[in-house]
Amino acid sequence: MSETTDGYILSLIHEQATREKGFTLLMDAHKERIYWHIRRLVVSHEDAEDILQETFINAYRYAGSFNGQSRIYTWLYRIATNECIKLFRRNKKSREKTGELRGKLVEEMAGYDSESNENILIRFQQAILQLPERQRIVFNLRYYDDLDYEEISEVLDTSVNALKTNYHYASEKIKEYLINH
Repeated sequence: MSETTDGYILSLIHEQATREKGFTLLMDAHKERIYWHIRRLVVSHEDAEDILQETFINAYRYAGSFNGQSRIYTWLYRIATNECIKLFRRNKKSREKTGELRGKLVEEMAGYDSESNENILIRFQQAILQLPERQRIVFNLRYYDDLDYEEISEVLDTSVNALKTNYHYASEKIKEYLINH
């Protein structure tokens, strides 16, 4: 069995003697992909690092409940997304801080070269940041992480039709933002 297959990693994790090795392989195989998923949602590197760490702590803690019905990365995406949602809910109380963060991000991004491609990228990121929480998560999972709707459904525990609707509305809002700004 290859050292990076889900089955092999799971077999190591489920045996007490090889659990540490299994989690090392799990993190090596998925940390970068999970980090960038988190980073696109929360923007801040510090928050992304904290959530990544919490994601793997929870994966370690609840490994026994993972039954292999989905792929490991789908399970990790679900844990990471739930951790992001927790952060969003904590930050809802301080919307001004979020507004400041968005403003700083926009200023930071605007500081790059002013070539038209860079400006389009900046406006695209600004549009994504304006989306409601659920639409932003669905858009990022579909657009950046290239997950199909069934995988996103497993991550978010939502129907495929609801996800398609969220993605459609997110795409429309992004288009509208790009046209008007």
